[in-house]
Amino acid sequence: MSAFVLVSGPFTNGRIWSAVAGRLRRTGTGVYPVDLSSRPEADLETHIEDVLRLIDSLDVPRVVLVGHDYAIHPVLGAADRRPDRVARVVHLDAGLPRPGDPALALVPDPAVRRLLEDGDDPRPVPPPGPADWHRWGSTEGLDADQLEFLSGLAVAQPPRTLTQPLRLTGAAADVPVSAVLCTAGGMTIEGVQALVRVGPPHLRRLADPRVGFFELATGHWPMLSCPDELAEVLRSAAADEGHRLTAPEGEPSFLRPFLLDVPERPRVRTGRVDLHLPEAGDADGPRPAVLFVHGGPLAPDVAPTPRDWPVYLGYARLAASLGAVGAVVEHRLHGLTDYARAADDVTEAVALLRADPRVDPERIALWLFSGGGLLAADWLTAPPRWLRCLALTYPVLAPLPGWDAVSSRFRPVEALPADGRRLPPLLLTRAGLEIPQIAATVERFLDTAEETRAPVEIVDVPHGVHGFELHDPTDEAREAVTRAVRTVLGHLGI
Repeated sequence: MSAFVLVSGPFTNGRIWSAVAGRLRRTGTGVYPVDLSSRPEADLETHIEDVLRLIDSLDVPRVVLVGHDYAIHPVLGAADRRPDRVARVVHLDAGLPRPGDPALALVPDPAVRRLLEDGDDPRPVPPPGPADWHRWGSTEGLDADQLEFLSGLAVAQPPRTLTQPLRLTGAAADVPVSAVLCTAGGMTIEGVQALVRVGPPHLRRLADPRVGFFELATGHWPMLSCPDELAEVLRSAAADEGHRLTAPEGEPSFLRPFLLDVPERPRVRTGRVDLHLPEAGDADGPRPAVLFVHGGPLAPDVAPTPRDWPVYLGYARLAASLGAVGAVVEHRLHGLTDYARAADDVTEAVALLRADPRVDPERIALWLFSGGGLLAADWLTAPPRWLRCLALTYPVLAPLPGWDAVSSRFRPVEALPADGRRLPPLLLTRAGLEIPQIAATVERFLDTAEETRAPVEIVDVPHGVHGFELHDPTDEAREAVTRAVRTVLGHLGI
């Protein structure tokens, strides 16, 4: 069996692995915890070198590299530089960073993100106290003594370890991967499978047969809360065990035809916005408009881009065929920290739309999909007079588990005003077989909307899944889409 190289998350060092290392060594396995450099000037490359230095010192053919939390960044960097020495990479309750991603993108504490984003010469990030570790992950399973232990061994995190982008060449692309999910944080294998089926295209790689998944029913620090179970899982991962996900069949779902047969309409492209126009003669004068806002996050290199996906083309053309201007904005929601930038893109698209002479600037509807639902918060907080309807289709209405890096500004549940009656009409299309984590955010939103008397109309698709237009082109789904579009246009006076 390969030796284990264990790399811990921010603030901590090799001592955090003591219990797990002891259990693995009793089975005759080599175990080598890494102490990452804590010098203030250290950066991500420094930590990659720390891991490489240990690998190069070991007299073993190959190692299993385990990265917890932030440590998956130096682990992936080291695997990229020594792919022939790495038997497997294990993501222990860690993210899936891509080339160019800084670790800061997945830091859950907003105060830390502000500290590192605002200054040219940021200071080291101070470690949490016993009462503050929950800001970095679920503390379920940890008692007071263990939280004190965490704080006792913690040191400040060098800032450039979090801000320096991860450089990868792709040399380790064929190295097998395991992922250990700590379910107290909210993510499960079932949830990941659902995201692979309907989520961003880059997640399809998680269904590679070389990727195995495990669950631990505990919080973010399983090396303390359940060392026996973690040691067993690591042994199973090294043996190439674990649950495999199912890859979607056929072409990517976002390329499937729209569920309704809608004729093309004249299209005008201006910057990030496409306008699909009613036929000349459908109506005189400026027309009301619906701005469709795609979901995400999506990789910046996804092709074709969302405004050319059949689903958004279909919605926009359907609106245009019924007498409105159907517009699609291509915003830059590429990562969890990009919501502010995406919101700016949507605001810019609205201004462009309202300034167009073919559009009635006082009759606009916004229609948000999936992960774009978090962008609703701004419009709920201060709805303008011209916003005649806010539509939401299988929306995410609160950050999902592991989405702590999303700014606190984008919390639609919390953005609902105390008196919801001042809001424009809200239309929510709900999938009956929604991903559980997303469904929970919708239910929280609806509970709050009821308490505040917000004007919410629901279009239910009882047998629909997330992205039902692409996966379930049933009569039920067609009727739901038609009803939703006609309802929105009715609020626009069509």
